[in-house]
Amino acid sequence: MALRRLAASLNSIRWTADPLHYSDLVDLYENMLAVAMEEARLGLAEGGIPIGAAMFRKSGELVSRGHNRRVQQGDPSIHGETDAFRAAGRQRSYREMVMVTTLAPCWYCSGLVRQFRIGTLVVGESRNFPGGLDWLRENGVHVVDLDNRECREMLAEYIVAHPEVWREDIGEEE
Repeated sequence: MALRRLAASLNSIRWTADPLHYSDLVDLYENMLAVAMEEARLGLAEGGIPIGAAMFRKSGELVSRGHNRRVQQGDPSIHGETDAFRAAGRQRSYREMVMVTTLAPCWYCSGLVRQFRIGTLVVGESRNFPGGLDWLRENGVHVVDLDNRECREMLAEYIVAHPEVWREDIGEEE
């Protein structure tokens, strides 16, 4: 199932004149995800929700990184994606950028990706929370779901241990 979703994502890529091979692209995305995972672990160590994100140029150059800081800073707007986005600073264009996040983005963060026309979104997983992936795809964002086991397990363990904080994070009431 995971391989089929990844293959479907890779097949939808708009290849340039000098395309990367599938295996090279998967390796690049997994290396990018490793940065977001470091951020998720940092957030967890700080007592927060383990969701990390990073922004890259398509070449793989790291632009910024961040993690969910809602609990640590008492600010409901500091999601992993928004933290990485703000750390990237002003960019002339976001179309050639890659946003990488350990979890499918919520509607708030999906709106950010769409508003600034970030060209590619790589997610570590979408089983714990599907977010707005279908909506982003329908609106021209290239979405790759790596269905990463470590991402799934880290967040699933957090949700079991802190269900009230998780529900608050995704805007659900009991």
